Amino acid sequence: MHSIVVLLIAYTAAATLLTITPGLDTALVVRTATAEGPRRALWSGLGIVTGCLIWTAVVAAGLGALLVASQLAYTVLRWVGAAYLLYVGIQLLRHPRTRFADEPTAGKRSGSAFARGALTNLLNPKVGIFYVSFLPQFIPNDVPVAAYTLLLGAIHALLGLIWFICLIAATRPLVGLLRRPGVVRLLDRITGGIFVAFGARLAVASNMH
Repeated sequence: MHSIVVLLIAYTAAATLLTITPGLDTALVVRTATAEGPRRALWSGLGIVTGCLIWTAVVAAGLGALLVASQLAYTVLRWVGAAYLLYVGIQLLRHPRTRFADEPTAGKRSGSAFARGALTNLLNPKVGIFYVSFLPQFIPNDVPVAAYTLLLGAIHALLGLIWFICLIAATRPLVGLLRRPGVVRLLDRITGGIFVAFGARLAVASNMH
């Protein structure tokens, strides 16, 4: 039980930092809040969160089957995930951005804000790849893999929703802050360091079975 609590705290801390790092989802919510108002921005955020939950369910089903059925599959997945995290982390450390993410082009005012947010998330396969590579290292021994993966996804979705509400409540000052090149570079480098650390941890982790 102690190890589960520790892993949940570590996961929540890491997921929080990754959630607030500027990206496409943040850009979509900020743009919607600025151009269309807080209500539609909230619907966009709910759409994004729904997309995360759907991706989590897909990953939980496949990941659970892989981990239960095959030690080899888990080992391969672990190394692929570690390589992905290390690659992304090194890229962020070497080439941090100097400006806020480009304004999303998906959807006009006439479209559904919820659908816009959901499709922005669901049509990005990197979200699924990220969950497959990121979540396993926070799954302790002797827990139902699929159910626990859903729990981790739900925590990430809740953190995302809280972040979107904060963005909507303070859109203008946050936009000014996130557009500062120094802030964007710092956030990218912090995130890159996290990715490298987690990738290395995943590469040397002991087998789950």
